[in-house]
Amino acid sequence: MSNSKKVVVITGASQGLGAAAVKAYRELDYRVVATSRSIKPSTDPDILTVAGDIADPATAERVIREGVARFGRIDSLINNAGIFVAKPFTSYTHEDYVNVLAVNLNGFFYITQLAITEMLKQGAGHIVNITTSLVDHAIDGVPSVLASLTKGGLNSATKSLAIEYAKRGIRVNAVSPGIIKTPMHGEETHAALGSLHPVGHMGEARDIAQAIVYLESAGFVTGEILHVDGGQSAGH
Repeated sequence: MSNSKKVVVITGASQGLGAAAVKAYRELDYRVVATSRSIKPSTDPDILTVAGDIADPATAERVIREGVARFGRIDSLINNAGIFVAKPFTSYTHEDYVNVLAVNLNGFFYITQLAITEMLKQGAGHIVNITTSLVDHAIDGVPSVLASLTKGGLNSATKSLAIEYAKRGIRVNAVSPGIIKTPMHGEETHAALGSLHPVGHMGEARDIAQAIVYLESAGFVTGEILHVDGGQSAGH
């Protein structure tokens, strides 16, 4: 198979924001390496699916190895996989803590190391981390310490990596969503969740995909935390 087309790796790709990102990149004619715990094989020859737990370093190694073997290169990485547990701080269990850090931080760390190693071989690449505007704007009634702890760390890592690799052709950015309509939120919650945004409604998965596509095309943008949150981070 020719390796002239660009290749993107997308984590948490089976539904929601990840599935929207897969669709957006295929529309850009990228080949896609899509991974999640429950992802099914694709009938599209330009989509390689790899099932596994992104918190496991063996999964990250398999995703990158199989992606390079199939398509010959890695150009972009979308770190979308993440979990959110909304509990009062003192109600978090040890298991909650371990699971959130494993997916949100370990899942970012292992696959990003391996992807950057491949990007350095070709002198170019782009990474987008999906974080949350709760990092910047905590909301009364939405307890989110573990999300802030982990996704806030990704915001900082985004800037650090952007500077570290700026002269080596690798850009690193983040998209910071508000609350987005995904299977995580039942339709009965949409009105209440929408009211938490100054614009008065929730976002759509395509809003995040459009932001990722913008960053992909914005060659002079790196180290950016792009808020796509209906005004949440600006205030109330």
